[in-house]
Amino acid sequence: MQYIKRHLEDKITSLSKSYSAILLTGPRQSGKTTMLRMLAEKENIGREYVTLDDLSLRDMAKNDPAMFFQLHKPPILIDEVQYAPELFTYIKIHIDKYHNPGDFWMTGSQIFRLMQGVQESLAGRAALLHMSPLSQREIDGKAAVPFSTNFDTLLSESKNVTPATVPEIYERLWRGSMPGIVSGLFPDRDIYYSSYISTYIERDVRELSGSIDALKFNRFITAMAARTAQMLNYSAIAEDADIDIQTAKAWTNILEALGIIFLLHPYSNNVLKRTVKTPKIYFYDTGLVCYLTKWSSPVVAESGAMNGALLENYAVSEIMKSYQSSGVVPYLYYYRDRDAKEIDLIIEGDGKLCPIEIKKTSLPDKRITKTFGLLDKSPLKVGTSAVLCMAEHLGAFDNDNLIVPIWMI
Repeated sequence: MQYIKRHLEDKITSLSKSYSAILLTGPRQSGKTTMLRMLAEKENIGREYVTLDDLSLRDMAKNDPAMFFQLHKPPILIDEVQYAPELFTYIKIHIDKYHNPGDFWMTGSQIFRLMQGVQESLAGRAALLHMSPLSQREIDGKAAVPFSTNFDTLLSESKNVTPATVPEIYERLWRGSMPGIVSGLFPDRDIYYSSYISTYIERDVRELSGSIDALKFNRFITAMAARTAQMLNYSAIAEDADIDIQTAKAWTNILEALGIIFLLHPYSNNVLKRTVKTPKIYFYDTGLVCYLTKWSSPVVAESGAMNGALLENYAVSEIMKSYQSSGVVPYLYYYRDRDAKEIDLIIEGDGKLCPIEIKKTSLPDKRITKTFGLLDKSPLKVGTSAVLCMAEHLGAFDNDNLIVPIWMI
């Protein structure tokens, strides 16, 4: 199996020089443990590895944390730490006493349960990072660059990134970005995703919500995938899955907490009063979406009814990963008002809003950029906009509106 270098490696190495604890969250099988164990080997300081997937270790961590740390002393890598939030208080005491940078590396695959314990015990003491499945830049061995509409950055990146054709883009999004598939460790993609849902996702949902009906859960996650890049409609999803709305909401929260999906919230402020309040659904891994919605090959995914939604999900998730891989908090939104006028994505930063439209075309029409004027009333300045599309080269309609190939993200 070929190891693929992760962008967060350098961030973790540098943060370990100043923070006593680093907590890396993200979905199961996204490569958190593999990366940290590889880094631990490199640093060569005898960092011990313990996993709380081991039930006897978990039992000790929960019921006798003091004994756990007598037996397993820092520097230590604790895997799946969310199973024993009782450890956090002892980690806090140790940090306050010794102040040793890099003593605790931890991973967790249930984000919201972790955050509570971290906020209570380790606020200001732990560096929090999120690892998604592989980004396209990691797969291609390119440097991490948080996506922006800055023309100079894009021009320089256009020379570093290899162009991709439309079929190649759909091949990427159909295959997905899980390290087990990309590295070739699991050549049968369908069996991998089938096992991933039943082994990891269902088990974690059961742990977080009590007993679940596996058939109904499968219908639910399929209904979510069928609505990727769309506004979240709990009643329609509940109807598809034959569950009540409360269960649909609870399961949605859990999928978000497990790092399977993320919600893109609408941009609004006091001036833009006509905007909708409903978030849109995106999956971190488009391969999982294609598997759940039963697109049997990249060719049918490209020609099928969901081709636009799949492309939008791919582009938005790659932009999200570009920030997370750099250890930067992303401020991403979309815009939609009650007249159904919409902007696919807005990146907020440096007092500006940069609007983005995502289109499958290779020759975008300038009229696409008209909707960007909806943000003119916003108190923030409207920055450089972009149409992300299947163009072969970086281009522009004018100084303020760029044409950016999706392969450049």
